[in-house]
Amino acid sequence: MIKELQLRVLPREAANEEAIKAVAARETGASLQSIQAVRVLKRSIDARQRTIFVNLKLRVFIDEQPTEAEFISIEYKDVSAAKAVVVVGAGPGGLFAALRLIELGFRPIVLERGKNVRERRKDVSLITKEHRIDPESNYCFGEGGAGAYSDGKLYTRSKKRGSVDKILHVFCQHGANPSILADAHPHIGTDKLPGVIEKLRNRILDCGGEVHFQTRMEKLIRKENCVIGVETNTGKEFMGPVILATGHSARDVYYYLYNNQITVEAKGLAMGVRLEHPQLLIDQIQYHDKAGRGEYLPAAEYAQVTQVKDRGVYSFCMCPGGFVVPAGSGPEQLVVNGMSPSNRGSRWANSGMVVEIHPEDFPEYAQYKELALMKLQEGLEKQCWLEANQLQTAPAQRMTDFVSGRLSQDLPSTSYSPGLLSSDLNRWMPKFITSRLKDGFRAFGKTSSGFLTNEAVMIGVETRTSSPVRIVRDRETYEHLTVKGLFPCGEGAGYAGGIVSAAIDGERCAEGAAEFLRS
Repeated sequence: MIKELQLRVLPREAANEEAIKAVAARETGASLQSIQAVRVLKRSIDARQRTIFVNLKLRVFIDEQPTEAEFISIEYKDVSAAKAVVVVGAGPGGLFAALRLIELGFRPIVLERGKNVRERRKDVSLITKEHRIDPESNYCFGEGGAGAYSDGKLYTRSKKRGSVDKILHVFCQHGANPSILADAHPHIGTDKLPGVIEKLRNRILDCGGEVHFQTRMEKLIRKENCVIGVETNTGKEFMGPVILATGHSARDVYYYLYNNQITVEAKGLAMGVRLEHPQLLIDQIQYHDKAGRGEYLPAAEYAQVTQVKDRGVYSFCMCPGGFVVPAGSGPEQLVVNGMSPSNRGSRWANSGMVVEIHPEDFPEYAQYKELALMKLQEGLEKQCWLEANQLQTAPAQRMTDFVSGRLSQDLPSTSYSPGLLSSDLNRWMPKFITSRLKDGFRAFGKTSSGFLTNEAVMIGVETRTSSPVRIVRDRETYEHLTVKGLFPCGEGAGYAGGIVSAAIDGERCAEGAAEFLRS
């Protein structure tokens, strides 16, 4: 017999499978020995009150074993002799576009300017050790994209749960823990995600697709008004319609498109800082307990949002038990981001604390037209680098010192490996951002007692929350509005905001490219 239950239990009762079996036996009236298995279908934490509960949706197997798999597997066919589609970029948008092309009977040729996900790790470590950024292999560029070494969160605000669920099932098919199917905020972790990415790549290769590393698109090959392939830095040409999934940091691509009359437009984004607290403090605030999270609860998360002077101020990419990392992608840049390992076990919690920005907010950049906010990004990242004495040692300020307008005399311990130096962020960051952050922090301190604290440190700068440019495309076909055979994809094209939404968009663009080839 199989029963499904909706339960609200204490954290210790949801701590492991044996504890959940005991709860299932109690709720169903069955003996503990008859509960052969339990499967958690949905799991979330309710920390709104002082007593914390875990909400569980369970499937309970009484006197029988599960027969269905925990996740749905897709059968991928051999496409080695099929028509080709060029996929530029091996982030989640590009990888899932390639997999969907295989499902649809087309052969993906994936071109990635950076290295494979394992080799990237060496270049990433040199940023900390030598303060040197390889412009082709870093936290942003390389197999897996910006998400591979900057967290692995898999939740999205997308309302199309069918598409989201499919992406999560594909991740499970390629080695992710099936718990991501149940968790309200699924997360693979920076330490686990590279292995999953390798399996995705091997799937593409096994089915007859191609993956070329250290191969950067230099030029689109066009015949009249149609894209028919790409030229690369290796001297090779790859022919076929093009899915352009180059990520939000490929500024050379934006310059190329703009200079070659391929329509782009400026779009809003958000900029600010990384805010780092001791994880214990966040646990105390979120779980209403001076002892912190205790034995059975995970590292606590938070989400902060308010409006200041007609612009949103909010937390972004919150990383419990995580690290702050240097995420620049070229020389004369200092950018920070956050990540968490799968166990979320560090002593720190961090998030982006950012201010919503629209193109009209900085009229001094209007001369750059569609590239205005990208120029703002570039300028702020260079200023941050100069403040850091042209190193990756990040300018930082204690949170209450920032709000009070005084230089921090010392700084707390940090997860940011290159180190911090004390800097008055109010002096060199745009007032449009700093004034709103101050008011936002005051508001967050009122709604979450203890959040506004001198134990927290602001680390500059967080500029790459999303693409500053949108590559315009048709809403139905996903093809560029004025150039045929080009399918702008994912976060870099301005149509996604994270691993899952980029993967979903990759699938859509693959479907558009397939339809284009069939027509």
